[in-house]
Amino acid sequence: MHPLKLIIGNKNYSSWSMRPWLAAKSAGMHFEEQIIWLRHPETSAMIKATSAAGKVPILIHGDIMVHESIAILEYLAEIAPQLWPEDRESRAHARAISAEIHAGFLPLRRNCPMNIKRRPKAIALDDETLASVERVVDLIIDCRTRFGGGGDFLFGAHFNNADAMWAPVVNRLHAYDIKVPAAVRRYMDAVMATPMWREWEAAALEETETIVDIDSV
Repeated sequence: MHPLKLIIGNKNYSSWSMRPWLAAKSAGMHFEEQIIWLRHPETSAMIKATSAAGKVPILIHGDIMVHESIAILEYLAEIAPQLWPEDRESRAHARAISAEIHAGFLPLRRNCPMNIKRRPKAIALDDETLASVERVVDLIIDCRTRFGGGGDFLFGAHFNNADAMWAPVVNRLHAYDIKVPAAVRRYMDAVMATPMWREWEAAALEETETIVDIDSV
């Protein structure tokens, strides 16, 4: 079988890159990693040399190239089916909340960009951002209540693609010291305690370059 290669942005800021990286690690997959530094003069040309979409992450598997985080997660789940829940209802809900976080929550993403290095500190949040936070809290509590019995993650004992999609939100809630119910905080702590989160975090903390004009990449 051809080896996997994952092209990502630098780890402190690239929330989209974090998602498939965590998923692949959680499934025990071995892959080559290539980092392209974001917001540099050569960034766009380097990415477009591989993908015309011009964004990271990009998964390469032999002659197959997949872009978009959510599509990469689906491809990884074809190799490691445990990345989605086993039963149909849980799997459908996992895909639904993954798609929602992929497409929505723009106020939260815009005003609280992922920043692994940031020491938790609250900022003033506008009404739109607070509405995003409220929806995040409701989704996590609902998912944990309906599907999370017997484990610490959204769908129980195993970290899966849905947790990977929500991981950057965990960082946002933590880094901007956003007050959440205890049940949500317990979920956040469980995600942040995983070996793959800690590996990503350690690498992010070692990064020395910075990005100018950061957005929700």
